[in-house]
Amino acid sequence: MSRTAIIGILAVLLVIICAFLPWSVVDVEGRHLVFTGVNGTGSNYGEPGRLCIILSVLAIGIFLVKNRWVSRVNLFIVGFLLAWTFRNMLLYSRCEMGDCPQSQPGLYLSLAGALVAFACVLFTRPPKNSK
Repeated sequence: MSRTAIIGILAVLLVIICAFLPWSVVDVEGRHLVFTGVNGTGSNYGEPGRLCIILSVLAIGIFLVKNRWVSRVNLFIVGFLLAWTFRNMLLYSRCEMGDCPQSQPGLYLSLAGALVAFACVLFTRPPKNSK
């Protein structure tokens, strides 16, 4: 297994861990709300961390397989994971109706992990086909 695949797997594991860490904190109407990727109670955010976990598990499985077309599928999956984590960063850090959340490190670590995983997919050399 190449170094880029190992680093990619570790980066994707970071995205999974960050889905359970706090992403933002809001004080609204005397309530202290803490939102994570899998706990959006009290908001309209939903649970976007579940999709991050699903995409990350798929990416780990594909990092372990050495095949040319499978690595191309991994490019799509990790690219979608990167776009989804960027969307989550925009969603959880925006102000609504004068209430601005305090962004937590878990949100930015998730984006950083997805960026590193995407870079690892780009720099992984596909296996040579034997003819």
